[in-house]
Amino acid sequence: MTSIVGGGGAWKIAADIPDPELPVVTIADLGILRDVTEDDQGRVHVRITPTYSGCPAMETIRTDLIETLTAAGYRHVDVEFVLAPAWTTDWMSEEAKAKLRAYGVAPPGAGPVSVPLAVRCPQCGSLDTRESSRFGSTACKSLWVCRACREPFDHFKAI
Repeated sequence: MTSIVGGGGAWKIAADIPDPELPVVTIADLGILRDVTEDDQGRVHVRITPTYSGCPAMETIRTDLIETLTAAGYRHVDVEFVLAPAWTTDWMSEEAKAKLRAYGVAPPGAGPVSVPLAVRCPQCGSLDTRESSRFGSTACKSLWVCRACREPFDHFKAI
C-alpha cells in the first residue's frame, strides 16, 4: 500500500466529503482527514481524527467515506479513528475558517493559545458580543450573542 496525503484518487474523493454538522466545510478543510492509503487491489484505508473524543458525527463520516469510496469503485474501504495526536483547531485550513465565517459560525482565533477578549460577530463584524452558553448546537461550539445586531451565532471553540 502507498500512503497518499494530498494526492491520489482515494484522497481526493475522501477530501471532498462534507462535515455532516457543518456542510460548508469538508473533512479535509477541518483537518480531521489524516491519511489515505490505497493499493492496486482496490483496498483503501482512511485515518480520521475526531474534533473531540465524543463527536457524534464520526459514525456518519465513516459511513459517508465507505459509501462514497465504494461508489467510486474501491472494493474494500476501512476507516480508522485515530485519537493521538489529538485534533486541534490549528489543523483547520484558512479556507475552512473563511467558510465558517461566511456560514455564520465564528472560527477559532489564530495562535497556539487563544484567550478571546471578544469574538467578532460573523453577521455584522461587531466585537460587542457575549457568550450565552459554553455549548452551542454541538459540543465543539459555544453559543454567542451579538449586542450590536442582536443575532445569536455559534463560535467554533479553540481546542
